[in-house]
Amino acid sequence: MLEPTHNNELPAIPAKRYFTIGEVSKLCSVKPHVLRYWEQEFPQLEPVKRRGNRRYYQRQDVMLIRQIRGLLYEDGYTIGGARTHLSADHAQQDTSQAKIQIQQIKAELQEILDILK
Repeated sequence: MLEPTHNNELPAIPAKRYFTIGEVSKLCSVKPHVLRYWEQEFPQLEPVKRRGNRRYYQRQDVMLIRQIRGLLYEDGYTIGGARTHLSADHAQQDTSQAKIQIQQIKAELQEILDILK
């Protein structure tokens, strides 16, 4: 296993659509039981569950797990602190995306006004 401070030395994420819990465990250097625990603690982490309750993680899930791993093992966050940090990041992303969309709509409306003149 890698030392907690070596998050940047994790293997590259292969170009696949779905990953099993064992594959994610190796990609993120986190044991499977820890991944299952994190699913309970972080509402953003929701792998697809199929027949037999088998978990299948997508690429964004793997990246989120690596981010959680970095917050907990490298930055020294507690579970609650990491959860709050991720929620704040998500809220900021939503706000910035909304601002971009509003700017695009304003530009389109201005173009329409110019056409109508």
